[in-house]
Amino acid sequence: MKKFLWVLSVAFLLVQMGLNAQENAPKTEYKQEKDLSYYDAAIPDITPYQIERCKLDVDYPENGRDLPVIVWFHGGGLTGGNKAIPSGLKEKNYVVIAVNYRLSPQVKCPTYIEDAAAAVAWTFKHASEYGGNPDKIFITGHSAGGYLVMMLGLEKKWLAKYEIDANKLAGIIPFSGQAITHLTIRKERGISDKQPVVDEFAPLFHVRADTPPILLITGDREKEMLGRYDENAYLQRMLKINGNTKSTLYELQGYGHGMVSPGMPLLVEFIKKTLADKAKEAKNETKP
Repeated sequence: MKKFLWVLSVAFLLVQMGLNAQENAPKTEYKQEKDLSYYDAAIPDITPYQIERCKLDVDYPENGRDLPVIVWFHGGGLTGGNKAIPSGLKEKNYVVIAVNYRLSPQVKCPTYIEDAAAAVAWTFKHASEYGGNPDKIFITGHSAGGYLVMMLGLEKKWLAKYEIDANKLAGIIPFSGQAITHLTIRKERGISDKQPVVDEFAPLFHVRADTPPILLITGDREKEMLGRYDENAYLQRMLKINGNTKSTLYELQGYGHGMVSPGMPLLVEFIKKTLADKAKEAKNETKP
């Protein structure tokens, strides 16, 4: 009995020491740089509105190295919204970049897609300055932001302008992104938001087998905006038909269009799994 109590006491002491060590461990400090321009102010024909809107914020842990990088695009129907780091991405040991882009009706399609591409190109160029790894860049966003990341990840021409292969992206994570031609683009053409169009400005038009890993997240099909779940389900189906094995679709039951917060744990787990799979593949490739 005495021996049992001694063992129990030692075990308790070790646990307590571990807890104390965690409490006394230095807390990671996070820094933020705000309103960085992702276009060169010296480029020809740059406009005051472009200078005003085309900025981004970077949130990053001090002294980080080899970190995943998450580029976040806000929603707002391509007509509104502003950059902000989602709370679910803060202090997760990521480099997080929140992007503003130009909006309709001040600009027309495809300007906002071009801005999104320029911001991602900036990220590839500068990620390492903040402890990020350019091979671990994930692009994500909600609603209009989800539409933008699908366009960049599926249609290669937008990033090709910057000599970047879209397949260099580590992953694409749209939250309730529009898979058909965006409703604001249709509105610019005088088409109703309830009239579906699938053309070169629809992510669905660009389905292919060899994409980066894709995580599609939507709200409940009965609560979502304008059939957004169904669009994403069809997108995933067409990806599979084209031989793509890298897409996953989650429908968040009980949630409507505003489902970013409950969807964040899915994003975090997806990034963790994707990077683990990538590391495993690299290890297997080095085996004799």
